[in-house]
Amino acid sequence: MKHISVLLESTIKALNIKEDGIYVDCTLGYAGHSSAILKRLKKGKLYAFDQDEEARKFSENFLSKIGHNFEIIPSNFVNLKDELQKRNVDKVDGILFDLGVSSPQLDDALRGFSFHLDAPLDMRMDKSSKLSAYEVVNCYPCDKLSRIIKEYGEEKYANLIAKNIEKQRKIKKIETTVELANIISDAVPAKYKRMKNPARRTFQAVRIEVNKELTVLPIAINDAIDLLKVGGVIAVITFHSLEDKICKEIFTKRSKESDLAKGLPVVPDDLLPEIKVLKKIKPSKEEIESNKRSRSAILRVAIKQRRI
Repeated sequence: MKHISVLLESTIKALNIKEDGIYVDCTLGYAGHSSAILKRLKKGKLYAFDQDEEARKFSENFLSKIGHNFEIIPSNFVNLKDELQKRNVDKVDGILFDLGVSSPQLDDALRGFSFHLDAPLDMRMDKSSKLSAYEVVNCYPCDKLSRIIKEYGEEKYANLIAKNIEKQRKIKKIETTVELANIISDAVPAKYKRMKNPARRTFQAVRIEVNKELTVLPIAINDAIDLLKVGGVIAVITFHSLEDKICKEIFTKRSKESDLAKGLPVVPDDLLPEIKVLKKIKPSKEEIESNKRSRSAILRVAIKQRRI
């Protein structure tokens, strides 16, 4: 199962892993980051979340060859606090989010994530979920579909695409990824098609809607910051501007300086901002050349300075 973890070295360095620490990988996937964390733990423990059964099975086997001080939790990271509390964990040393779709998910045609591969419209991270891309594409009203494509895909031709989808589904239901990609292509100007694949943004938007990615993300990031010990680190890797905006806004809000601390030559610990935000990190030219899917990635890191 080939998967190259993005910004791996930078993320592991930022997490500053303690061998006896407690760490959480909120997006286990195929264990790229988790394996690097687990290798550095001796007395510590790793908790990893993933909704995808295939990813969990692969990673369970892969991680068990490194160590046994880990637990994979079959849940969405929106349940981060609740699931850790069930395990009597209320403070952790580091938390990682590696957002987006993993390479194996994209490369598996049957999952329906890729506009390059012909497959049934699906795009569910959690296969037990009732909502799939088929329902979004075939059942959502045109205005709702247009809004989703515009907001989640940041697609300037969202209205044209939504109208063409509506027109085509009246003739017959849209069942496959290639059908949808062709309908999108037919809806946009020729010049736009020459610039890049016109299906990319719409597929992103539908995937986000199916998995409610932007709904759960703010809850999870805020909960993650709450769980950190003083000195603990949160690392968030995003792949598009909407995810990055959410992360940036939360980090900015929770790193705000207290009015009482303004002008003080030395800020006492109880007046420090809750978190300290470090400079964002992007992939090197070498990483982008070896892994094109890293080109849009941004790593944001913050350190907990004070528990509230």
